[in-house]
Amino acid sequence: MKVKSALVATFILLVLWHLLSLVVDKPFLPTPAASFKGFLLLAKSGDLARNFAISSARVLAGTSLALVFAVPAGLLMGRHERINALLDPFISILYPVPKVVLLPIFVVLLGLGNSPKIALIALIIFFQVLVVVRDAATSVPMESLLAMRMLSSSPLAMFTHLLWPWCLPDLLTALRVSMGTAVSVLFFAETFASFDGLGTLILNGMERRDYAAMYGAIIALSLLGVLFYEVIGLVERRLCRWKRTQKI
Repeated sequence: MKVKSALVATFILLVLWHLLSLVVDKPFLPTPAASFKGFLLLAKSGDLARNFAISSARVLAGTSLALVFAVPAGLLMGRHERINALLDPFISILYPVPKVVLLPIFVVLLGLGNSPKIALIALIIFFQVLVVVRDAATSVPMESLLAMRMLSSSPLAMFTHLLWPWCLPDLLTALRVSMGTAVSVLFFAETFASFDGLGTLILNGMERRDYAAMYGAIIALSLLGVLFYEVIGLVERRLCRWKRTQKI
């Protein structure tokens, strides 16, 4: 049913896109058919696969870097009131700040390569994951904590059998939602002093007024976001079956 609904929604969007392109009748809004032709031409030239791989690697690296630091920090803040009291004021100040404004600083510090783009993605996802994991760790039922302590469980056992399973569904949900933000930030970063990636392909198409190629690259970037979103959703369904069963 979900696949059928997605196909129907995609068909409706394509029809609306086609009708809008006919009404506007300007080169900057080609039809879906022309855009997919541009997509296929990019794929045939090899540019699409190369830049798709580069952009995917940047999102994956930034996400992994964020998780390495955000998950332990969130667990510590959620289970230790003193640590949370110490760090929460900094989180409250820094979390609302639009991180994209830091890109020029990252470029100055880290250069024009992958590092500033990965750092920006990591920073944005870090705060989103940190807050969610902290709140999830705080909400662990006291009865479960007492039961684990009565069993004389070690800190490792407490993490493995209680904290991690409890926080994992919220973590994966936050991560899945964050993918849209990560891809949007990636586009911005790849159009700012960059020489490769799907964002650069989009910018090059716009500058050359090759709108079919531009929309073809936009389709590829959209597919990248959908890919990460669905993969994380699949992981969530596989690892958190107990949560769905509990809801039923």
